[in-house]
Amino acid sequence: MPANTPPPTAAPATPAPAPDPTLHKIPGSKFSFTTAQINSRTAPADWIPEDHPVMPDIVAHGREAADPQIYACALCHMPNGKGRPENAAVTGLTYEYIMQQLMDFKNGHRKTSDNRKTNTALMEGFAKSMTREEMEASAKYFASIPATPWIKVMESQTVPKTFTRGGVFFAITGPQAGSEPLGNRIIETPISEEAFETRNPRSGFIAYVPVGSLKKGEALVKTGGGKVTACTTCHGLDLRGLGPVPRLAGRSPSYLARQLYDMQQGNRSGAWTPLMASVVAAMTPDDMLEVSAYLASLTP
Repeated sequence: MPANTPPPTAAPATPAPAPDPTLHKIPGSKFSFTTAQINSRTAPADWIPEDHPVMPDIVAHGREAADPQIYACALCHMPNGKGRPENAAVTGLTYEYIMQQLMDFKNGHRKTSDNRKTNTALMEGFAKSMTREEMEASAKYFASIPATPWIKVMESQTVPKTFTRGGVFFAITGPQAGSEPLGNRIIETPISEEAFETRNPRSGFIAYVPVGSLKKGEALVKTGGGKVTACTTCHGLDLRGLGPVPRLAGRSPSYLARQLYDMQQGNRSGAWTPLMASVVAAMTPDDMLEVSAYLASLTP
């Protein structure tokens, strides 16, 4: 470049789009929130506060000054603790169990077998940043909320055509909509995509599972099917958990199958997990699907 040539002028930065001011509402709530407020990491929308106890600060707001920052627990697990398929329901679990899982995350004992699942690493970071008092407050809060039905399990040979976003299946609408064979899959999808996007705490999910999977899963869960220890041995006859052993009944089949696979692959290795080692070692992918489908179908 000649000495007298002025340096090139940088292109002006494109301004960030202004936040969408549209206010959203849901049935049963007196509040209105924008999309940004609904998805806030530090104050996510709490549509129906009367549906749950008063949230402690760590659940409602997280801790922005933490390093790494702690998002509000209510962002992913929802204020009522019911969660969504891409994370976990934390209702109907004991204080002891929740505290142990937070410590397992903190100590690096809960990883994911799928590197696309970034929220597992986020949870590990949150746990590392949380104080003992914050862990106790969140564990006491979620343990105080009883589990209620959230997922409808339906055996089917076909399923609506879906696409994935953020680790969640959504039914395709418009000209491309239709159905396709389910095959040997579980497809768990929101009953309403709009309700999902607004984080409606009263709109749950439907899980399509292969025909015959519930009966096969029941046999494995109750008797072990001659190949594994029956789930009822440790998780209780009603499969609602015992002390530090978690509830299985009525939980997301997507979540359950992920945990079984993570244990089998050695990526979930915290306290009590060694008791599952011999169980998951003998399980095939079909076994995991069938067990998860049956457990999800039960009343929590």
